[in-house]
Amino acid sequence: MAVADIPTTGKTNERPGTRAVVRHVRMSATKARVVLDLIRNKDVQTADEILKFSERDAAIVIRKLLHSAVANAEHNDEQIADDLYVSACFADEGKTLRRFRPRARGRATRIRKRTCHITIIVSRLPEQELARKRAKDAQRPGSRAARVAGQQLEQQGRRRRRRNRNAAAEQEHDHDHEHEEGPAEEVGAVDTTEPVLEAMEAEDAAIDAAAEQEQAEVAQDEVAQDEAAQEEIAPEATDDESPEGEEN
Repeated sequence: MAVADIPTTGKTNERPGTRAVVRHVRMSATKARVVLDLIRNKDVQTADEILKFSERDAAIVIRKLLHSAVANAEHNDEQIADDLYVSACFADEGKTLRRFRPRARGRATRIRKRTCHITIIVSRLPEQELARKRAKDAQRPGSRAARVAGQQLEQQGRRRRRRNRNAAAEQEHDHDHEHEEGPAEEVGAVDTTEPVLEAMEAEDAAIDAAAEQEQAEVAQDEVAQDEAAQEEIAPEATDDESPEGEEN
């Protein structure tokens, strides 16, 4: 999903959103930029799927970095993961490690081992794009949103049919009672509509409670999946693992 109104001008350090940075990655910035171009301006779900099935080695590191950025947005900025998209991503060149390979006649050839610093910034989708995305997810077969929406529609239909059936039965009963015994006040009939209404309200409350419990279970499953994904995130490189230590 591409977002139309994305600020493409201005300094990258001043762009709004939550960021995650990994430094001294042992690959060239050119190789990382090829993968970053695939996920720029995409929502986090689509970006994660693209990186998951990408055949480039840079996608492994970038996918972990994307999970880290989403986790930062959830815990630090109190954002919802499903409402985020990759607003900016770029790779800067890092230090170059110089090695030498012996060649013929006592000569040596220089080998350059490139490094890069990768940054991903995630932001909340605009309201129009967010509403369009939610409607699309609700219509997608097999998704949780579609399942919950279908269950809610089914419950509403059951309630409507039950109320119509009870109303028709009450009208028929009142009509037969008036023809046989006259008005209810004269024969001392007891009004039985209130217990029926109370039973209907109790049944509706039970259905609502079951729906709320199911939505809570769905939310717990999503939180568990997010925690499992966060466990796969690799920590950022420390100072001991910097290329300067390798060079020494």
